[in-house]
Amino acid sequence: MLSIVRIFLAACFIIVTTLCALPYCCLFTPRNPRHVYTFSRWFAQLHNIIGLRLIHRGKEQVADVPRAVYISNHQNIFDFVTSPGMIMPRTVSIGKKSLLWIPFFGQLYWITGNILIDRENKSKARSTIQQVVEAIHQRNLSVWMYPEGTRSKGRGLLPFKTGAFRMAIEAGVPIVPVCVSSTHNKIALSNRDNGTVIAEMMAPIDVSGYTLQDARQLADMCHAMMEAKIAELDKEVEKIEQARNREEVRVS
Repeated sequence: MLSIVRIFLAACFIIVTTLCALPYCCLFTPRNPRHVYTFSRWFAQLHNIIGLRLIHRGKEQVADVPRAVYISNHQNIFDFVTSPGMIMPRTVSIGKKSLLWIPFFGQLYWITGNILIDRENKSKARSTIQQVVEAIHQRNLSVWMYPEGTRSKGRGLLPFKTGAFRMAIEAGVPIVPVCVSSTHNKIALSNRDNGTVIAEMMAPIDVSGYTLQDARQLADMCHAMMEAKIAELDKEVEKIEQARNREEVRVS
């Protein structure tokens, strides 16, 4: 019953948000990247509906970074809840073109200024990367990407594709890893309490010493760093939950 209630509330939230956002964005600078930040703040509140406690930290790491390529681990549909609060101003995400056909969310994703690419057409994808590199400077943008390219669904941090790293190297902007603690098999809509998730922004990585031929090396280095950080976050979450359980037992 609880899962049905949560699905209903989340669906209502998304529909109402979209119905408010579409006319607002159409009237006031459609596809302006500032809309992504605005509505990400709204979607960050979904964690209250599913009974999840979020710890977001590390954003001070990029206080003086005007443009960057943000990379994050891509776990499951709950990324939609855990990640929005980490989006920085004038940051857009890059998603697959098929997202456009998801009712309500797809239209909101597009009108707020995010970028859709055709992953099946590699020549178009390469052209899009060049366009994004130009937009990073001409429109003062940052971009958010999931370098695994697909949801890991409990398989750990999957190997990284090099697109995000090539983009950062070509644009001459830093890579900023964003790590989210594991959520696979830890969140269920039927659970009253879905525990704690930590999302942490790591220090920017200067790419000025890399060439396009070094993109794989840079991707592998970032993968190792993020894999270690995620393991660290998982241990921290475990300690937090153990402490909460002990406190609940003591109080009861």
